[in-house]
Amino acid sequence: MATTETYLTHGLRGDDSMRARNENSRSPRAFQDATRLQKSFTASVERRMLLWLAARLPDWVQPDHLTLLGFAATFLAGAGYALARWTPAGLLIATVCLALNWFGDSMDGTLARFRCRQRPRYGFYVDHMIDSIGAAFLMSGLALSGFVSPRIAFGMLVAFLLLSIEVYLAAYALASFQLAFAKIGPTEIRLLLMLGNTVLWLHPSATAFGLPYKLLDVGGAIAIAAMAAVLIASAIRHTVGLYREEAVRS
Repeated sequence: MATTETYLTHGLRGDDSMRARNENSRSPRAFQDATRLQKSFTASVERRMLLWLAARLPDWVQPDHLTLLGFAATFLAGAGYALARWTPAGLLIATVCLALNWFGDSMDGTLARFRCRQRPRYGFYVDHMIDSIGAAFLMSGLALSGFVSPRIAFGMLVAFLLLSIEVYLAAYALASFQLAFAKIGPTEIRLLLMLGNTVLWLHPSATAFGLPYKLLDVGGAIAIAAMAAVLIASAIRHTVGLYREEAVRS
């Protein structure tokens, strides 16, 4: 059966045919949106809540506004953590901004889908570039807060970015975009950070499990180990799967 590309390039040869294929591949219609895999603990409740909110947002609120809100909230959360080195109010600022980040980051795509105004390539690119830059802001703030050692904060940032690269490559190569691992996704991570902020607000010198280590240092070390394990397991699984799918017969 003839494909769309066949009709577009029929009768063309050499450079003309290649140019037509390149133009066709750049068309928005040629983009295949990856299947979103979101099976976290809060996914079901969160999905219903986001749809309820999307139906009630005023028309002047656009997805780009929410994306900017999420980005600004991440920057301010990092600033709040940095401020917490001198005043507990910084923890309150960080907590509020993490909640605002959830709202902006989760609602922008939901609102676009609810209003049938999706821009899948633009949304995917902008959303995840902002996530990466925002992670750098957040980890820098934690490193300056005094509640997390700079080495742990840097380790979390590196582990997050490496895992993000794996997820984005899998979205391209496998058309599968995994948002949660072991039922832990972005929302659960925010909730854990907010819980840690609350504990530190009440007990600034809190340690973990009675050990002489800072609470968020232990949490950060566990997060690094978990992200590293997920990264290695996913990379092996996807590499083996793609190798088998595209095995070259001699």
